Amino acid sequence: MAVLPILQFEDKIAETVAENPVVVIIGETGSGKSTQLSQILHRRGYTRSGAIAVTQPRRVAAVTVARRVAFELGSRLGEEVGYAIRFEDRTSDKTCIKYLTDGCLLRESLSNPELNQYSVIILDEAHERSLNTDILLGLMKRLINRRSSNLKVLITSATLDGVKVSRFFSGCPVLNVPGILFPVEKLYSTERPTNYVECCLKTALDVHVREPPGDVLIFMTGQDDIDKMVFKLEEKIQNLEEGSCMDAIVFPLHGSLPPELQIRVFSPAPPNCRRFIVATNIAETSLTVDGIVYVIDSGFVKQRQYNPSTGMYSLDIVQISRVQADQRAGRAGRTRPGKCYRLYPRTVYDEEFLDATIPEIQRSSLAGSVLYLKSLSLSDIDILKFDFLDPPSRESLEDALRQLYLIDAIDENGQITEIGKAMAELPLEPSLARTLIEANELGCLSQALTVTSMLSAEVAIRPAHSKNKEKKRKQSFSKSKLPDGSGWGDHIQLLQVYESWDRADYDPNWCTDNDLQVRSMMFSKDVRKQLSQIVQKMGKGSLDVESGMRQKKSDKDYKKLRRALCRGYGNQLAERMLLHNGYHTLGYRSQLVQVHPSSVLEADEDGQLPDYVVYHELINTSRPFMRNVCAVEISWVQPISKKLEKMNIDKLSGGSGASENNETIENKTINSPLQAVDASGPPGSMDSKIQAARERYLARKANR
Repeated sequence: MAVLPILQFEDKIAETVAENPVVVIIGETGSGKSTQLSQILHRRGYTRSGAIAVTQPRRVAAVTVARRVAFELGSRLGEEVGYAIRFEDRTSDKTCIKYLTDGCLLRESLSNPELNQYSVIILDEAHERSLNTDILLGLMKRLINRRSSNLKVLITSATLDGVKVSRFFSGCPVLNVPGILFPVEKLYSTERPTNYVECCLKTALDVHVREPPGDVLIFMTGQDDIDKMVFKLEEKIQNLEEGSCMDAIVFPLHGSLPPELQIRVFSPAPPNCRRFIVATNIAETSLTVDGIVYVIDSGFVKQRQYNPSTGMYSLDIVQISRVQADQRAGRAGRTRPGKCYRLYPRTVYDEEFLDATIPEIQRSSLAGSVLYLKSLSLSDIDILKFDFLDPPSRESLEDALRQLYLIDAIDENGQITEIGKAMAELPLEPSLARTLIEANELGCLSQALTVTSMLSAEVAIRPAHSKNKEKKRKQSFSKSKLPDGSGWGDHIQLLQVYESWDRADYDPNWCTDNDLQVRSMMFSKDVRKQLSQIVQKMGKGSLDVESGMRQKKSDKDYKKLRRALCRGYGNQLAERMLLHNGYHTLGYRSQLVQVHPSSVLEADEDGQLPDYVVYHELINTSRPFMRNVCAVEISWVQPISKKLEKMNIDKLSGGSGASENNETIENKTINSPLQAVDASGPPGSMDSKIQAARERYLARKANR
């Protein structure tokens, strides 16, 4: 095995770390920074005064790199070297090198703000600019001033702007470590393809038939495209004339794969066989697969973006940045000269691609991050003025504060409440954490744990009904006997599905028979078990969290759960306005949104939805949709709407009070979740239509 470049700089690294509390290390692709840096510091004795923490933005990377380092040290995984990711901890009292996601390190700092268990904290892959890594950068800057005598912080990256980070950390040193890179020939398309999946497929086949041996890495945007590509590529390869070229095997690589399937890509191909690895951007820098000689770059990435003014997520396929393009190309030059087939013209790379990827902190909901910062109870933290490497917009921070206030995590003066502190201890997004706390008070904790686990595991339930579906889909789903939510909505259906599975003794065949992904259901079971243990340790589990699992539920039971959901989703309410263009439509933040077609939420015999619903996610695809929707009652909504009357953003931030330029919510209602819709048409026309619809609805109700 060749000596990794970073090992040639071991003495220089050790000397620089010894003399400085913060060091930035720019290690090019193939330098060995992720696996070797922790071992260098371990050899230099840093683990005698505490463990070495190495953060990764991705769960897959935390697991695979920990496995590699444990192997290199001749240690069993979980002993000297371990990892911690959400809902999984493979560490022990012996662990002195710990790989963990950046979110896990944030959570650890809640119980130990000084992070005294660590002598060294390495923030790896910082160029990915994940939301949690950016929060950690700000916190490390504060922490260094408190633990400067015994804490070392290293920020490592392949492409990060070292000068910018150095300035952020008051001029800390920057070390550059070269990688093992052979020349890579970059081949551009003459024009942008109309279908990049088909273009990737054609290019892959051309490489396989015409090019010498060497593995191929294909960058796609997400699991759906990867699955299509794997299926089509395998089919095409099987149909090639026997003996016309070498054999080939095709592997997918994305974050949703179970670990045993991810590991396959690291095994070398059999003799006279070429590997095709079809991956998301996880293979840009987080994971290094040896043997890649050819890279096919679609030029796109799937990116989740949040709009704080609408509270809406969109999952968009966008152009990559030049930094990402260069990272992808570099994967072809690890072991010998390679080629990168860029499925876009050179002019697109030069003129259209951004220099670098937009940091996640500038395109995400910040409610969870702001709750974390508030839970630190540091009197000098003003959320709107927190020291970020690249600050998010004021609008995003205000949106997060508003969300937390409406679900009781912070009070009107911006102080974290006891409810907020309890929410911060749960490894969940704020809405689900708040739901569990309310459910405990209402006596339905067991049911809420089930729903929360199903949502956290992202269990997808195909519709048991076939309303508005094509005849073909209707026939396909006719055999399914899944519960339908009893008319109350998707959260109730999730509960009913899990409890049906419980009554079937968690039989995997039951999942298969009902078109449910076995792995997702098993994961939800594991998540539920861990959440149950957490809430009981917190003293919130006054109920038996397994109680009533197999008992038949009544509407009264479901009412308790729906009430808890209303409290948890206080900022995610929508009010029924009218039936619009044949779709179930509700008003939210000056727009019309629709219940997703897969929802089991039922309208009445007149086609009217409930007056109010809560939703788990608002996402913009072909049109704005609410996903995972549940009916709630107006009496539960009123206390939430009243809170808006006394809300002042500057006070919520932690500042001294309202500034002259900031209005209270009384004068600035555009972001109220209960605001009426302003649609096109003459002034007052929408209001009159809404009022007429309400009057008809009330009249029908009175006649029943």
